[in-house]
Formats: sequence, structure tokens, C-alpha cells
Amino acid sequence: VSAICGLIIVGAYQGTYDAVAANKRIAMERAVFKVVPAAKAIEEYYALAGGSIAKAGVETPAGAVKFFAAYDDAGQLVGVAAEGGAKGYADTVRIMFGYDPACQCVRNIGVVAMRETPGIGDKILTDKAFLENFGELDARLNADMATLAHEIKTVKHGSKTDAWQVDAIAGATITSRAVGKAINDTAQALLPKLVPNLDKIGSKS
Repeated sequence: VSAICGLIIVGAYQGTYDAVAANKRIAMERAVFKVVPAAKAIEEYYALAGGSIAKAGVETPAGAVKFFAAYDDAGQLVGVAAEGGAKGYADTVRIMFGYDPACQCVRNIGVVAMRETPGIGDKILTDKAFLENFGELDARLNADMATLAHEIKTVKHGSKTDAWQVDAIAGATITSRAVGKAINDTAQALLPKLVPNLDKIGSKS
């Protein structure tokens, strides 16, 4: 009985793997277009540990950070999208955020996956004041382009004073902090590799 059940489970997994992967891919692409609204086409890249940029392949190289370059109808870069994750109240909150090279700032966020409390944690997608944090969230690099000039950090609701701070949602502080940490961690890993190489993805190949 155990062997038969095992075979059924393995067969079901293998039979649905391609469909699940395709659905995840579609969801990811939708998130990219949401956070970079001007995008008409996207291409997937890796920012490599050595500081170079490469087209994404089947396997992610060690130390690489995946991102999406977004292009307009003319094939010109209009933004970059990247995924990040951090521990929320119930589980890891995985988000997609848009980076605008023109202002060196984060514009727009979307949720890739989360299991936060309905009506509380999901306010990160509905609370207008919270979403205003990502109209132009400062993500500039420091002078030597080795790290962010200022850590992106979530602060207590109503206490935001700087453009790199995220004003938390009252009653959903833990989820708000997860969003800020997810953006900061990914930006710290990605932008020092990406920004010096923007010319390599400036137009659609």
C-alpha cells in the first residue's frame, strides 16, 4: 500500500510539475508588469557575484541575483523589477518591486506570495498611505557604489522623516517591516552589481 501511494504521489507531482512551473512564471511576469507599468516587454537577467550581468539560464549561478529588465515599445529600458522576501507575521512575505534608474528609487510593489492575516497583513496592497511610500523610495548608492547610501527601513507609523524610510501601517507593523526588509536586502545585493552595468541592458537585445 505504501509503495502504491508513493508511486501515486510521485506520478501526480511529475504530471503537474510543468503546469505549476508555468503558472508560477505567469504570476511572476504579471507582478513585473504591475511594478513597472510602462513595460511592454521584459527580459530576465542575473547580476553575477563578480559584478557582471548575464542573461538568465536554467540554473542560478552561485551568488547571483535575478532581476527583470523592462522595456517600452521602442525597446528602451524603462525600469527594473526584482523579487525579495522577509519574515512576516505568519510566514515569509515575498514581494516584487520596481526600480527606476532615472531617479535611483523604488516605485511600486506587488506581492508574489504571502500568508499574512486577511484584513490585516494584506493591507500592504490596499492601504493608500502605505503604497505612497513607493512612489519614489530613495534607493541611491553611496559614492563608491558598494552599498545603498541609506538603508531602506520601516519606521513606526507616522514617524517617517526621510525618503528612504517606509512608514508602517498601524496594526500591521510586522508585515510592513517585512516589506521594507525585503526591498532593502534585495537592493543591497542587486544594485551595486546592476547600476554600474545599466548600459548593458539599456536596450532590448
